[in-house]
Amino acid sequence: MALSWPKRRQPVTGTPLDYDGKRRRIVTTPEGVSLPFLLASRGARAGALMIDLTMIVGAMIGMTLILFKIAEATGINLEDGKGPAARAVQALAVIWIIALFLFRNAWFLFFELGPRGATPGKRIVGIRVAARGSASGGASAGARLTTEAVIARNLVRDIELFMPVIFIVSAMADDGDAGVASWAGVIWFLIFVLFPFFNRDRLRCGDLIAGTWVVEAPKRKLEQALSVSDAARGQSQTTGAQYRFSDADLAVYGEFELQTLERVLRENREEALVDVAQTICRKIGWSAGAGDERAFLEAYYAQLRARLETGMRFGKRKADKHSGG
Repeated sequence: MALSWPKRRQPVTGTPLDYDGKRRRIVTTPEGVSLPFLLASRGARAGALMIDLTMIVGAMIGMTLILFKIAEATGINLEDGKGPAARAVQALAVIWIIALFLFRNAWFLFFELGPRGATPGKRIVGIRVAARGSASGGASAGARLTTEAVIARNLVRDIELFMPVIFIVSAMADDGDAGVASWAGVIWFLIFVLFPFFNRDRLRCGDLIAGTWVVEAPKRKLEQALSVSDAARGQSQTTGAQYRFSDADLAVYGEFELQTLERVLRENREEALVDVAQTICRKIGWSAGAGDERAFLEAYYAQLRARLETGMRFGKRKADKHSGG
């Protein structure tokens, strides 16, 4: 299908990424489209971690209290160390302690492997984890986060944060050379905590190893028109052109590409709109002119989102263009 876009729209300036050159980065997606990112501030990252840890501790305490209540209601005496029932309770207590330890890591893994790439703490402060990629032939910047990367960055957090804290607490509880051991733990802790202050991309060691960074995810939502009005019907308010895509046109992309397209529309940079529109047209076999790229992308976004949401309701998910569905 051929499109006729009669004139090019004027570029829109003053996007949120224009004001902080020190944190602004340009990366190239696997499709060859250049996209801007704004690195998350160190304060935002620290705040997100504190929020997540508070939620994790709260959930652990809450579940433990619930189990105590269940034990009391069923008549189990937790202080009685005799008998098979008591030994079974003690075994369950050990399992529960291990589960609490694993829950902390599972929290970060579960949420960061999700489509948003962010834990609840990160979502509250408006940041997310993204693949950093490599300029020397490694993974493409802007690519989807891999399971290996998320596992690596979160396991390293134990070495960066939790192990030195446990070491300091243990040293303070001992009598011997507690002072020397405590200072060693403090130095260990400070080396990793201050690491983001000594590299331009604000990376912690876990990010460096995993090939990730943390970027801002603007909370500003797209206009309602993208889902319920002219955009959803494929109607351009500028030219009157009608953009309707077949199921085959929409089936080539998934949730990851939808998120990338949403970011491009939100930032509203003309050069990115043109690049992405041309990329989609090549991918789905459309022949396009120029001048109405935003309306074209709004229509494609709205119809792709509707298709993916319909699939989810029937238990079908398409994570990205490489997935089935």
